[in-house]
Amino acid sequence: MKKSFIVFSIFCISQTLPAQTNKISPDDLPIMEQLEDTLGLLGFLIINDSLPEHRFGATKKMIPTLVKALKIKNSFSYPFEQLRTVSILYPPDSTFRVFTWQLYVDVDDYRYYGAIQMNTSELKLFPLIDRSRQVESEEYDILSPDQWYGALYYNIKQFDTPNGKDYLLFGFNGYSLFNKKKLIDVLHFENGNAQFGAPVFIQEDSETGAQTIRNRIVKEYSAEGTFQMNYDATFEKIIFDHLVEMGGSYNQGLAAVPDGTYEGYILKDGKWVWEEKVFHEILEEAPRPEPILDGRKLDIFGKSN
Repeated sequence: MKKSFIVFSIFCISQTLPAQTNKISPDDLPIMEQLEDTLGLLGFLIINDSLPEHRFGATKKMIPTLVKALKIKNSFSYPFEQLRTVSILYPPDSTFRVFTWQLYVDVDDYRYYGAIQMNTSELKLFPLIDRSRQVESEEYDILSPDQWYGALYYNIKQFDTPNGKDYLLFGFNGYSLFNKKKLIDVLHFENGNAQFGAPVFIQEDSETGAQTIRNRIVKEYSAEGTFQMNYDATFEKIIFDHLVEMGGSYNQGLAAVPDGTYEGYILKDGKWVWEEKVFHEILEEAPRPEPILDGRKLDIFGKSN
C-alpha cells in the first residue's frame, strides 16, 4: 500500500514551473545543488525505508535541510526537480509555492509536512504543522498554518473573489487502513498572513432552500474504491464522485463508495456553488467495454469460431 503513494507523489509534482527572473548566484548554485541531492535522498528514505525509525529520522533531517536550502537568496527560482517525493505546486500568479509530503507511520497513522514559500528574494516561509486529527469541525474551522489540516496536495486552482485572489488546494490524506480522505482547502492571505478555510462553498437544499456554507470540503471514502475530486478546466467546475454508503469488507462497517454519478461546484461571483448532479445523461444500460473476442477469428482456446 505504501508504494502506491510514490506514484501519487510523483504525479503531484508534474507542474509547469513559472518563468523566473531572479536567479540564484553562481556562487550559491553548487550549494543549492548539493542540498537538493541530500533532500532527494531523504525524500526517498521517507517513502521507501522499511523501518519506521529510519523514516522518522529522514523526516527530522528533511525539515532543517529544506529550510537551509530555501534561505539561499532567490531560492524561489530553484525548481528542485530531483525532489521527486515532494509535491511542489505554484499558482498561476506565482506569488508563492507550497511544498507538501507524507510520512507513513502505521496502517492507521499518516502524518503530513509542508511549507508555503512566498515569492521574495529573502525567505518568507510559513511552516505547516499537521493538526488534522485535532480539528474539531473539519469543514467549518478556519485554520492557521500551525493548525493545518495536513494533506499531500495534488492540484491548485486560483480564483477571484470580491476581496482579491484566493486559492483552492486539492489534497489527499491517507487517514486509515480502510478509509481515505480527499479535501479541497482554501488558502487565503490577509495582512501578510496565511490562513486555511474561507466561506466560499455554498450548498442549497433543493426542497427547503436552506443554505449550508462550508470553509472547506472533506470527503471520506473506502480505500477499496477510487474517488476522484479535482477541478475540470473543460467544464470549468470542480467535479467529484457522489458517494453512497454500503457494507464494507473485513467487518469495517459502512463504507462510502462512488455510485457512478457526479457532484460539483461552479464558480459564481467568487463563491463555489454546489451542483447536485453535473452530468444529466441517462444511459439505457451500464457502460462496458466491447467484448474482447468481437471480430476475432479464434476463441479463447485458440480454435476457429
